Amino acid sequence: MKRVVFTDLDGTLLDRFTYSYEKSLEAIKLLQVKGVPIIFCSAKTKAEQEEYRRELGIGDPFIVENGGAVFLPQDYFALPISGASSIPGYFVIELGLAYEEVRKVLKNVEREQGIFIRGFGDMSAEEVSQKTRLSPRCAVLASQRAYDEPFYLEGDSDQVKQVLDNIEKAGLRWTPVGSHYSTVGHTDKGKAIKILLELFKREFGEVETIGVGDSQNDLSMLASVDVPVLVQSAADEWVAGIDLAGIYKVNGIGPEGWSKAIKELFGDL
Repeated sequence: MKRVVFTDLDGTLLDRFTYSYEKSLEAIKLLQVKGVPIIFCSAKTKAEQEEYRRELGIGDPFIVENGGAVFLPQDYFALPISGASSIPGYFVIELGLAYEEVRKVLKNVEREQGIFIRGFGDMSAEEVSQKTRLSPRCAVLASQRAYDEPFYLEGDSDQVKQVLDNIEKAGLRWTPVGSHYSTVGHTDKGKAIKILLELFKREFGEVETIGVGDSQNDLSMLASVDVPVLVQSAADEWVAGIDLAGIYKVNGIGPEGWSKAIKELFGDL
C-alpha cells in the first residue's frame, strides 16, 4: 500500500513566525528515506512552494493557493493525465478562478459595502512583508498570485460578517488565516486532494493518505484524508471547530507537532 502525506506549510511544517523548517528536517528525511511522497497543500503560491521544494529536495506534486491548482512534475506519473495543461516542467490542473476574476469580485463587494477590502493586490511587496513578517524576498514570491487573494478587513463584527457573507454570495470561498482572510473560487484543498488521490490510486493501487494541518484553513484537507492530524497552534491549544472522527490531535506546536506525528506514524530511520 502506498502511503502519501499531504501537509500544510505555515504553522505546520514551517514555524508560524520564522517560517523555518529546521524542526521538521529529521521527519522530512524519514519520509524521503521511506519513499513517502510529501505533498505541499498550502495557501502559498507556486513560486513560494518551489523555493521550499528546491531547498528540501522534494520532487512530488503540490497544491497551491488553497486548492487553486495542482502541479504535477511531468515525469511523475506514467499514465496520461486528462484535463491538465502543460507548462515547462509540469502538468497543471487548474481548479480555481483566475486571480484577476477573484480580485474583481472582491472590488465589487467592496463598492457595495463601502468597506475597504485590502488584498495583497493592493499592497507593495514591502507592505506584504510588514503585514506577514515574511522576508522582503519571500514577500515578492507571495505576491505572485494566480488564484487566491489574502485580504484584511476593518470594521465591527457585523460589518465584517456582512462582507464575508457577500463574498460567499458572489461565488467565492473564504477562510480565516491568522490575522487576515483568504478567498478563492469554488474550490478548496480537499477538492484538489481528491483529484490528486485518484491519480495516485491509478498509478499505485491501494493508497493511504495522511494530512497534517493546524488551522480552520486546513479543514477540507483533513476531512479528505484517511488519517487527519492536527498540530497545536499554541501551547496546549488546538484550533477550535475541527472535530473530525478519528482526528489525531498531536502535542506540539507547528513543526514540533508535525515531526512528532510523522515519527509516530512512520517509525524511525
